[in-house]
Amino acid sequence: MSALPNSNSRNVLNTDVEIKGNLKFSGDLTFAGKLDGEIHSDGALDLDDQAVIRGNMQLHSVVLRGKVNGNVSAKERIEIKSKGELFGDVRAPKLVVEEGATFVGKCEVNPNKTFATPPPGAASTVKPPEPMIPARK
Repeated sequence: MSALPNSNSRNVLNTDVEIKGNLKFSGDLTFAGKLDGEIHSDGALDLDDQAVIRGNMQLHSVVLRGKVNGNVSAKERIEIKSKGELFGDVRAPKLVVEEGATFVGKCEVNPNKTFATPPPGAASTVKPPEPMIPARK
């Protein structure tokens, strides 16, 4: 699904929409349907509380009210509203999680936008910290 390249465009996909495959769009998209696939956009995604997404997302920003099972990466901001459910890792310069929201996963938030580790889902070479051993007296 593609919109015109106008950055002010507003796209809406309602609850009767079901997509199996990847979704790309420009501008802003309000999504209330079901998607089994990935979402890629330099725009803003507004997920309605009826939305169900199974797949990874790479966006400029996202406001999540529905259910997502996948990793979410945003260039600007990820916002999980009180009715939102996210099962996956997040990576963004800004993260907002409202009281009542469900978030199960890892998060990497860096307001300076300098990420030293690979994106969610990529193989990581970072080792966990060694357990502390008490000093002998």
